[in-house]
Formats: sequence, structure tokens, C-alpha cells
Amino acid sequence: MTALKELLSQLRKVKFTFLLLLVVSLSSILLFFLMYGSTQNETYEISAFEISPKTIRSPKTIEDIEKTELERVRAEQAVPNSYRFSEDIMKNRQAILGSIFTAVSDVKVEVKKDPDMTSDTKMKLLQKKLEGLEKEQTLLPVTDDQFKQLLSAEQGDLNNLHELLTHAVGRELSKPFKAEQVPMHRYEVERNIRETNTLPRDLLDVALALGRMAVVETEIIDEELTVKNQMDARASVEAIRILQGQVIVREGQLIDRDVYHQLKLSGVLNNQSSLKPTLGIILFILFVSGLTAIHFGKSKRDEIFKKKALGIFYIILLLAVVLMKIVSYIDYEFDVLIAFLFPTALVPMLIKLLINERSAVLATIITSATAGIMLQEGLAAIMQMEVALYILFGGIVSIYLLSEHGRRSTILQTSLGVAGSNMMFILFYLLMTQTSYTTPELIFYAVAAISSGLLSGALTMGLLPFFESSFHLLSNMRLVELSNPNHPLLKKILVETPGTYHHSIMVANLADAACEAIGANGLLARVGSYYHDIGKTIHPGFFIENQHNGRNLHDALTPEKSRDMIIAHAEDGAKILEKQRMPKELIAIARQHHGTSSVKFFYLKAKETNPDVNEDDFRYPGPKPQTKENAVIMIADSVEAAVRSMKEPTPEKIATLVNAIVRGKLEDDQFDECDLSLKEIKLVKQAINETLNGIFHNRIEYPNK
Repeated sequence: MTALKELLSQLRKVKFTFLLLLVVSLSSILLFFLMYGSTQNETYEISAFEISPKTIRSPKTIEDIEKTELERVRAEQAVPNSYRFSEDIMKNRQAILGSIFTAVSDVKVEVKKDPDMTSDTKMKLLQKKLEGLEKEQTLLPVTDDQFKQLLSAEQGDLNNLHELLTHAVGRELSKPFKAEQVPMHRYEVERNIRETNTLPRDLLDVALALGRMAVVETEIIDEELTVKNQMDARASVEAIRILQGQVIVREGQLIDRDVYHQLKLSGVLNNQSSLKPTLGIILFILFVSGLTAIHFGKSKRDEIFKKKALGIFYIILLLAVVLMKIVSYIDYEFDVLIAFLFPTALVPMLIKLLINERSAVLATIITSATAGIMLQEGLAAIMQMEVALYILFGGIVSIYLLSEHGRRSTILQTSLGVAGSNMMFILFYLLMTQTSYTTPELIFYAVAAISSGLLSGALTMGLLPFFESSFHLLSNMRLVELSNPNHPLLKKILVETPGTYHHSIMVANLADAACEAIGANGLLARVGSYYHDIGKTIHPGFFIENQHNGRNLHDALTPEKSRDMIIAHAEDGAKILEKQRMPKELIAIARQHHGTSSVKFFYLKAKETNPDVNEDDFRYPGPKPQTKENAVIMIADSVEAAVRSMKEPTPEKIATLVNAIVRGKLEDDQFDECDLSLKEIKLVKQAINETLNGIFHNRIEYPNK
């Protein structure tokens, strides 16, 4: 504890910007090492064709790209070719027949011009005319002898043959059929030719050969449609995935090639370490650190408070992460989700009570996200979302339920509210999982929800005094406790100096209203006002509010002695509070509420006998008010005492008096050491005037009976 206080003392001398970078950097490194193990999947030393030592599940959902592609290729190859009927084929084949007969006729014309042309010359001339068809191998079924027969035939017979073939081939090619049906349609053409009696016998073989040559399939492959159907078939095959949590191999089962391939894809083999999770954690911590740095960097509070708040924020956050680490170690030993035992409201309640609500919201978000990563069961793709939401909702509920100005008893009430919230979330979780749970499991989850809420409250109440004393913090919770009229020091003031007690209550009302008007800590001003004059309990009779018998003890004292008695109450009060180990803020109020003001009454009285008396000898030792709250209490203290002495206070008189007192303090430079602006002083005067007018409003005079 002493070492921590010494460290805090040294840190007060460091610039906040440097401290912010230092704390965020060191905390980020600690956070990384605490979170690192939570992102590493369990791996196994396994080879193919071994017996699995345990049941292994996939830690993530991953696509088996190789197997998916194989299935898609199979689906693509299973798609039959698509065909379309082409009428152009009939026309093309009839055109080929026409070209053959035209070529034969042309050669016959040449023969007439040269009757001595040999048979070979005729064939060469014909082959030259049919050169294109020969290159396409269209004329393969027709022999040279058959062409010679055509050349030797009569022109009339050729014309009949041409007409016959055009008709027979056209009739068959007008029908749609594929390659495997070609023989049947060639047979039909042959049958039609044989049934015709108009052909000479020597041209029958030629006619049959030409007919067979002309018949080809009329349905051709539609490449575009075929490709489209293949692509559709590929697309219809869904990606083959290994699902998160899916059992890849059971204990005692042989690990064949397919199972080993799935284990390899899932990344659970020992030789498959990956840097991706580590890089992800680094990015997460950088994001959280940057967000925290922005949050505290933009805070408008003073540097001392920001330094303390920064330390408290990260200490609580790291404590929570350590607790998550402990929970994660024992989580694997149970079939139920042990993470539901984590105290969901611990971090937000502590930070709200010690810092503020805004910081508590940020801490809740960071804690829930961190818990989702650290408390996962190893089967979550990124984080255990139900755990993250569980802690997020529990934390948010606690922030709304916990009153900043409540007593410690409100922590218990908040804990019960958080327990109820946890129960509702776990019920939602159990219903959404659509899984059957045993009675012991249901009992565990109910107990976990309640325990999480109550544990949050218990740990908050246990840790709160540690942070308050270590960081010298005066939380709102502590202030509320100190405002309890049953506090021994307040009872002391009430019993020993009842007039001072009433004066302190009035000052508290004025100071609270004025501080709220300028955005200062009204609760601190109120509680500080309760204790600011506790030094008067040492010599209560020397203060006018405690003199009830008409006797003034100062009448028997010299001005110097009276001065000492009056001035001493500020330091006496500070010493009493120090002895009782009261917060330093209240001690400062007791010591500073008069600043270095002069005790004018006794100064003027001393001047009557000694014109050369020095006014500085009749001033409080100070120091001057160091904070806005202390300055407001100084004004409220002087105003209350002055207004109480007025016989018939009216709003105009009160306003004039308040202005005069504040102006006197300004001219006496009492506000030089605090950051109270002129605009805020104006607001303070307005608030004090309104409060005093409410206290001293005109009352209706009731008739006496």
C-alpha cells in the first residue's frame, strides 16, 4: 500500500499525455499476454491411418474447396449436350448434290467439245471441279467408278437422278435427328431410291452412294446452351463445408485420408500454427487502446483526476481480464457454460462509482468484447457471442440501476436487478439454442445468473474501499455516507455547536445549488459544508451562532486574543478531520473556506487602540481556495452569516448583500488560485440569490385566536 502511494505521488509530477501513452502501452502489452492463449486452437499430434485418441470437433466453419470443386466437376460432366435442329443442313446437303451434278454436266459439255478426251482426263477435270468437296471429305462414300458412270450417263437420266435425290434427301433431312439415328434415315433414302423405276439399272449404285453421302444428322450441339447448363449444374452444387463444432472424428475411429484431410483443413494438427489469430488480437488491443486514449484525452477534468481515473480504469479492466483467464482455465472441465458465472456488473459498477458513467459505458463494451474472445469454448469463429452479450447487457443494466448518489445498500439492490437481467438473458439463450437441457443444467444456469449478479455487488463493495484509499478518491458513495446525520462528527457538531450545525446546513444548501449551476461537484460542496466549521467544536462559545445567553466571551478578550480564537477554527477543523482520516477534499475545505480573508471586526477593534496595527496580522493563514467547490463554499459561508444577521431580508437587500460580499472577495484576490471565471461567479450569485429568496420568502400572517 505504501509503495502504491509512493508511486502515485511520483506520477503526479508526470505530464498527463506522457502518462496516458505509458499506461496505455504497458496495459496493452499485459492485455495481449493475458488474451493470447485464448485465441489459439487446441492442436493434436496425429497422422493418417492412426486411431484417434479423442473426439475432435472443428473449431471453425471452413469450406473444403478441393472436395467442392470435385463435386462441381462431376455435376458439370453429368450434363448432356444440348442440341438444336438446323434447317440449313437440308439446304446445304441439297446444294452439295446440286454442285456434283452441275460439275458432271460441265464436264460432259467439255467432252462434247473434245470427243477424243480420255476417261482419265475426264476424271481429272471432274475432280478439279469437285476439289472443295473432296477437301472436306464429303465425297468419300462415292468411288471413281461411280463418278465415271455419272459421266457416261445420259443428261436426262442425270436430271432425273438429281431430282430424285433432292426429293428423297430433302424429305429425310427435314426431320430432326441425331448422329446415332443417321443409319435409319439413310435406309429410308435408299428404300425410296430402290422403289423408283425411272432410273437405269447402271445408275442405281451411284444413286444409293450419293443418297447415303447426303444424309447427315440435322440436330447439332448447341454449345452456348450446353455451357450454360453446365454452369448451372456447377452452381447448383453447394460449397461443402466443415461446420463449426462438427465432429470430424470420434475417439477410437480410424483416421482415413478423407478424415485426415478434414483435420488438416480445420487447422487442428500440430504443424498448423497460424499467425492470423495473433494479429487479430493485436488489432483488437490497438483498437481498444486507441478508443481509451481518445476517451481520456478528451476529458475536461483536471489532470490529477484524469491520472487517477486512467489508473483505476486499467487496473479494474486488467483485474477483470485476469478473472476471465481463471474462468477460461476451468471452463473446459464442464459441459455447461461456466462463463455465465462471471460477475457481469463488477467493472461498470466500480468505474461508475469511482470515475463516471461515461467511462463505465466504455469499460462495459470493452469488457464484454474481451470476454467474448477469452471465454469462448474453442468452437466460436470469432467470439462467444452469447457470453459477450450476457456481460454487455448485465453491465448496461447495472449502469442504469446504480445511483451515483446512492448508499452502499443500493449496490445490493443493483446486484439483484442485474441477477434478474442475467436470468432473462440466460432464458433467452436456452430458448434460442433449441436444445434439450437436463434439470441439473437448468439449475446451474439459474444459480449462475443469480451468483453473477450477487458476486458483482460483493466484489464491488469489497474493492471500493481499496481504490478509494489507494487513489485518495472521494466517491459519491463515500460522500453520501459522510452526509449521514448519524456520522459521529456530525453528531459532535450538532450536540456541541447546534448553532454552527444549523449554519452548516444552510451553507450546504447554498453551496450545492451554486455548484450545480456552474457544473461543479454539488455533492462534494454540500458534504464539505457540513464539516467546514467542525473546528468550532473546540471553543464553541467564542462563535456568535452558539451564544444563546446574551453573553459574548470576546468582551473579556483583547482583539488579538479574539483573532487567534476565531482564526484557529479553520486549522483546528482540518486537524480534527485529519485525525479521523477523513477525505483530503473535506480537509482542504475546512482549511481553505476563509482563504486569507481578514477578521475585519477585530481588526477594526484593534485599530481603535492602535492605529498602526497591520491588517495582515488579522488574516487567516490560508491557503486560498484551490478549487471551484472551495471558492463557492467561501462565498456561501460569508453570505449565510451576513443574511442571517439582517432584520428584514428582501430580494433586493439580499442581492445587494451578495454582490457586495462577492465583490469584496474578488478585490481581496481570494479567487486567484482557483479556476472560477467571472461568468461562473455571476451564475453562483444568481443561484445563491434564488436559494436565499426561497428560504426568506414572505410568509402569510395568520390571525391570533
